[in-house]
This record gives sequence, C-alpha cells and structure tokens, in this order.
Amino acid sequence: MNNTKKYENNTELAIQATGLVKKFGDNFAVDGVDLEVRKGTVYGFLGPNGAGKTTTIRMLATLLQVDGGYAKIFGHDLVEEADKVRSKISLTGQFASVDEDLSGIENLILIGRLMGYSRRKARERGSELLQAFSLGDVAKTQVKKYSGGMRRRIDIAASIVVTPDILFLDEPTTGLDPRSRNQVWDIIRALVRNGTTVLLTTQYLDEADQLADRIAVIDKGRIIAEGTSGELKASVGSGTLHVRLLDADSRPQAQKLLAEILETPIELLSDPTALSALVSDNERVAKALGELASAGIKVTDFSLGQPSLDQVFLTLTGQSDTEDKTEEANS
Repeated sequence: MNNTKKYENNTELAIQATGLVKKFGDNFAVDGVDLEVRKGTVYGFLGPNGAGKTTTIRMLATLLQVDGGYAKIFGHDLVEEADKVRSKISLTGQFASVDEDLSGIENLILIGRLMGYSRRKARERGSELLQAFSLGDVAKTQVKKYSGGMRRRIDIAASIVVTPDILFLDEPTTGLDPRSRNQVWDIIRALVRNGTTVLLTTQYLDEADQLADRIAVIDKGRIIAEGTSGELKASVGSGTLHVRLLDADSRPQAQKLLAEILETPIELLSDPTALSALVSDNERVAKALGELASAGIKVTDFSLGQPSLDQVFLTLTGQSDTEDKTEEANS
C-alpha cells in the first residue's frame, strides 16, 4: 500500500511521519509525532530542552530505532528501506563532527574519499565548499584553531560534500555571535535555493521566524501546534503591548497596575524598564496607559502589534526552558 501523500499543488513530500514513538525505559521521549515536510523548504522544529526534537531527528536519520509509527523519506520507508533513506540525507548535529586535528581541506578531502570521490574530485569539491563558506583563507589551518562560527560552517560543509536531498540541522547556531548566525542562515537559504530540503531544530525563535516555511512546536514528545509563523502568531488570538518605562524602579508598580486593568499576565523583559503583555481589548490598553500616567509612572514609549514567536511559544508550552534528563542522557 502506497502511503505517500501529495499536497494540493502536487509537490511531493520530502518527509512524511505518522505516530512516531521513541521510549527510553518507561519514558516517552517522542510520543506520536506526525510530520509532513514539503520538498525544497525549511521546516522548523521548535521546543524546549528535552521536548523530543533531537530524538525525532535521530529517528528520521536512521540513528535510533523507531518504537512505534512509521515514516517515509521521499517515499522510502524509514525502516524497510533504511539504506535508500541514508542515501538521501545528511545530518549536522549540535557538536562538531569533523576531526579537529586535521585542516579544513583535509577534513573535506577525507569525507569526499569516503563518499567515493577520486582524490582529485574530493580536493576540488572541498576547495569549492571552503570558498563558498568563506573559509578559503583557513583551508590549511587545523579546525581546532577555528572560531565557533567557522566550526559550524565547516560542519555544514562536511555535511554537503555530496549534496543531500534532505539536510537535518540540529541547533546549528547555538552559541554563535550574531554575525556568525547570519552567515549560517545565508548558507541554509542557499542550500534550499539549490533544492535541498532542511529540517531545522532550534531554540531560537527568531531563527525559525527568519528561515522556516512552516514550523512545528513540540513539547513533552508531542507536537502541540503546526503552521506558518503567521498562522502560529494568529492562533494566539491576541495582540502584544510593549511598554518601556523611564524609571526601572517603577516596574513592579507598573506590572501590578497593568495586570489589574488588562486582566492578563505581564511579562518582565530582559530590559529592566520593559514590560510586555498579550492583549485583545484595545480599549483596556488605552485605559491602562492612562492609569500609568495618573499613577505618576512615566512611559518613554509603547507599541501595540502582533505577538512575537517567542510569546506564541511561551503561550503554547507554558514554559521557556525545561530539562528532560531522559532525552539528554539518550540523545
């Protein structure tokens, strides 16, 4: 029986998963995950620590046995046609996968040779990738001397010595500075333009907002929401009020006052003068701002707009960061 589905525009699914399950002992790391990823897109996979992101990717990459459900990669069964699946995919994990004692070019030549290239072809491909990833100047430098951004770029380069149909990227920009993150984002966009499908796990909400065509939010091993960034924001059904105060010492009073009038939780932002809240009644917003002024709490600026993906995430999961020792120990 052929379970491969098509979208209405007849675009073949790169990934189709139904009811994926992975258990470690009596604990469900993944508990019935369904995925449909269109070919040639970036699919964002979001969730707090221990939610099941890495475990799901490792199952789809044939690195972990599936305990329940089924999946197909470009129509190939994940279990029964594992070799064909492996020929279609590549994985860049959370940690460097290249040999740090070798230079950048030596790593890429080694991988090319393992993939069946001649020495000449492997060197040509390695040099091409190093230039494309702005690593040509450090081609002969040991990887252990690379910066964090360079190491992530050489990791991705190593993953596409043979261009995969699907690239699994597991938190590719963790710990990178903003400039290095932008460079990795540019690489991902270029890969997709050339036809590669990317499944991206990340804890950076702005990263998913920037890159992903569709996003799934996973929590406690289950997908709790799925859609485009705009659809997820709209699902909260609210706008967002941002307020910045002149005096940080007045924030506790402002938080209490806003909570009473808006009748909604008030989020304290990292800026000690800033507050934020999901709102649905603009008249209440106007009243709340008026009450702040009456109380002598000076507001330097405020805005009312669409919720951020961060707020959607917090609303859906009810948390910003959780630890699941089961997955950490097994993934």
